Amino acid sequence: MGLLCGRRGGGVTYSVKETYYTLQGEGAHSGRAAVFLRFAGCNLWSGLERDRRSAVCTFCDTDFVGTNGPGGGRFANAEHLAEHVSAMWPGTGSGARPYVVCTGGEPLLQLDSNLIDALHRKGFEIGVETNGTVEAPAGIDWLCVSPKSTARLVIMRGDELKLVFPQVDAAPEQFSKLDFKHFFLQPMDGPMKSEATAAAAEYCLAHPQWRLSLQSHKLIGLP
Repeated sequence: MGLLCGRRGGGVTYSVKETYYTLQGEGAHSGRAAVFLRFAGCNLWSGLERDRRSAVCTFCDTDFVGTNGPGGGRFANAEHLAEHVSAMWPGTGSGARPYVVCTGGEPLLQLDSNLIDALHRKGFEIGVETNGTVEAPAGIDWLCVSPKSTARLVIMRGDELKLVFPQVDAAPEQFSKLDFKHFFLQPMDGPMKSEATAAAAEYCLAHPQWRLSLQSHKLIGLP
């Protein structure tokens, strides 16, 4: 499952694949400036290609293995990591509340109340993108759940449900009654992306509860 948080001298060590400043490219906050904090490790795939076919989630397009990405590393405590994230934001004169998106892999394997409190003290609004299989700690400001295949959801409510489409074992109808403010279909990336986009658009037209989410950061060449 990659590197996860551990104990060192009685404190928590956070394992981070990468940290970078960009525009959110997906969902309800699309176009918003944000620091992306990508944690290493996931509970639905090891991240290694040799394990992809046997994983619960077989279509992930993200490298979350190790701590060797830009802005990645191991952080000895929540204050150290929050300071690292804060250094990515352009400054107090930016005119907007700082926003951090905690993602992965699966961020809720590591994100805890200590880090949430430390990020809040730095003035950050905290968004989380999770597969919904791990309980979320209190204090998250924006919770986005992205269901994966047959994985059992334990998070049944939040701000945004963003479903990669199509998934044979995860049809939109399975999630349409859950307690979320926004429902998005996001076309699956890969060799059939054009077909997936057309199918997602058709579904949204027929079921207007759902909105189309395109990965706009990829369209304009942002990370």
